[in-house]
Amino acid sequence: MPNITTDDGVKLHYEEAGSGTPVVFVHEFAGDWRSWEPQMRYFSRRYRCITYSARGYLPSDVPMGLEHYTQDHWREDVRAVIDALKLDAPHMVGLSMGAFATLHFGMKYCARGSPARARSLTLAGVGSGAHPAAYRKFQEDAEALSEAIRKDGMAKLAATYGQGPARVQYLNKDPRGFADYARQLAEHSAEGSANTMAGYQARRPCLYDLTGEISRIDVPTLVMTGDEDEPCIEPSVMLKRAIPKAGLAVLAKAGHAINLEEPALFNQLLEDFFHQVESGRWGARDARAPVPSIYGPGGKP
Repeated sequence: MPNITTDDGVKLHYEEAGSGTPVVFVHEFAGDWRSWEPQMRYFSRRYRCITYSARGYLPSDVPMGLEHYTQDHWREDVRAVIDALKLDAPHMVGLSMGAFATLHFGMKYCARGSPARARSLTLAGVGSGAHPAAYRKFQEDAEALSEAIRKDGMAKLAATYGQGPARVQYLNKDPRGFADYARQLAEHSAEGSANTMAGYQARRPCLYDLTGEISRIDVPTLVMTGDEDEPCIEPSVMLKRAIPKAGLAVLAKAGHAINLEEPALFNQLLEDFFHQVESGRWGARDARAPVPSIYGPGGKP
């Protein structure tokens, strides 16, 4: 079983397929390395595709203790995968929690004035709990959810959190696909999931406090959101405005796990983005179309 070792000795399971320009997929809280199967099958025809399970997600190691579960760990684990596999400026694609890790990777390793470690960033379903109006409650809910996981286990989580307001869209469109997603979620380590929720999700910084660093990201960026993924819509628009080379794609009648819920459309948008990047046609926003405020007409929330 292939794995790489992080800076602090955690073994991460990964799988890869295809050859060519590398693409690294970073999964969400409710997913694992298997969550990118529709993209692995499609993009491996032309790209070298890598998917991995984050720390706390089997068959990767499940460290004990919240000190092993932080935003910095997730960011540096992305870098560790790139280093271990000797990837030359991959396209980085993250969903939800994985999009946060991808974004923070971009802030550190793709900032203006330094050589970029990634060719592009894709931030899908990004922003849950990031808006200042929702940030404190998100932290409280994450702490409570961590305790519920320890008490009730993963099957209960899959039947409750796994069918939340931004998940039912997937259930309604594709019950068979949703059943696979829910089954895989129920197979996750309760220890790893609880630690991830309390250590990473509940303690990650508010994106609206990081807009200076975000605005210095200097690689092509695609922000994607479903129009029924309410927690992510406002942060996605903010990121589009803040990152000079960002574009925003909104998927109609879609929820959170858009790579699984709308795989054909997701792949089409992502493939077009890759082609635009590789042909040098995805540049910064035209100076003749300035952004009055990254926060919109209402100002900073």
